[in-house]
Amino acid sequence: MKVFIAILINKMITLACKLFKFNGTQYPGAFVQDHIDNHILDKIKYPRITIAVTGSAGKGSACILIKHILEDAGYTVALNETGSNGINGATSMILNNCTLTGKFKKDVLLVECDEQHLKLIWRKVKPKFLLITNITRDQPTRNYMPENIFNQISSVITKDMHLVINGDDPILSRLTLTHKGKISTFSIDKMSDDIKKPLLNNIDFAYCPICNKKLKYSYYHYGHLGKFECPNHDFSNPKIDYLATKVDLEKQNIKINNKDVYINKNVIYAAYATVGAYAMCNTVGVDEETILSALNNDKVPNSLGKEFEYKDHKIVMLETKNENNLSYYQGCKYIREQKGLKSVIMGFEKVSKRYKDSDLSWLYDINFELLNDKNIDKIFVFGRFKYNIATRLEFAGIEKKKIVFIDDASQILDIAVQKTKGDIYTMIWYDMVDTVLSKVGA
Repeated sequence: MKVFIAILINKMITLACKLFKFNGTQYPGAFVQDHIDNHILDKIKYPRITIAVTGSAGKGSACILIKHILEDAGYTVALNETGSNGINGATSMILNNCTLTGKFKKDVLLVECDEQHLKLIWRKVKPKFLLITNITRDQPTRNYMPENIFNQISSVITKDMHLVINGDDPILSRLTLTHKGKISTFSIDKMSDDIKKPLLNNIDFAYCPICNKKLKYSYYHYGHLGKFECPNHDFSNPKIDYLATKVDLEKQNIKINNKDVYINKNVIYAAYATVGAYAMCNTVGVDEETILSALNNDKVPNSLGKEFEYKDHKIVMLETKNENNLSYYQGCKYIREQKGLKSVIMGFEKVSKRYKDSDLSWLYDINFELLNDKNIDKIFVFGRFKYNIATRLEFAGIEKKKIVFIDDASQILDIAVQKTKGDIYTMIWYDMVDTVLSKVGA
């Protein structure tokens, strides 16, 4: 009876939210969890294929591709697509896809899971498949250090769970030493712009978990992801099952198992999301021909970032993730590599979606030195923390005259096109995207 009531109320609240144009991705699940049954997800009759996707970055992009491939393969798939990846968002989505008796209605349950909420979503019932994208220094106020994130995820893993992990991440590769069940691995081969030494002294994992000797890297893709080996040969990248080779970001193409595969953005995270989704879908039983057709013929546009013209300027929106230095690093690296004169827009009003603390120490983990480039004409900063951002940019050696403070975020594009030439790149947090675009109709 409690299952019936929980599902009915969840559906009714969701409908009410839609009628009143209120974001109802979390509130229905929150009401059920708080007032009806906080273990309701243990009582659902799940489908044969249940997939959880977690990690510090890239899980949303991977989920969108997995859903797309599975649907092309003929499966019906339920996914919390809006990014509500905590217990409340997962509860809302799962109950809305159930009959009133608690039977899940679709062939596949695919859940994007916040790392700390993974254990709340999957308390008793466990997913059959778990994809982990990476573990990096992310939201330090909440997550502390990467080791804590690893322990949170590990606490959910059982021996009958099939893991799909990033083999370029030494933190995750430790699972190959301990997991008693099946593991599939994915990786990106050496790239032309890999580095031999980290640019900043903020590597999240550097020592062998067996003998504690410092790991030796042949190359780094970014952060601590790359080709590594213990000098005593106790620990190294695991045997890779799905390897992305001949990565050409400019042409948005990689090869997986010697077959050409399209990536939907010319950045490395898109390559990781693609090979991870490929690995997961093949692991659950989708044949390679169907996967290739879904990725190459029935292409998925990248949901992160927009490009458009405004007053004869090209605007490129790079939506960076606050409290994640590697997200900003990829944005800075991408901007530096683009040709011609350019300017940058940076700012945010909130540090986090989840809490009110305003710790900004993570700004000093970001390699803003990449923006100290002669082709960058101006850097426009706005939002509540614009002076903090400017201070960090000055520490990176960027001249004060290049930094422009903007008070009205809704006017920032108009000001930018007046004060600079060339293309304009934005690195802004989710809370300011609509504000920046509000006057341009984009």
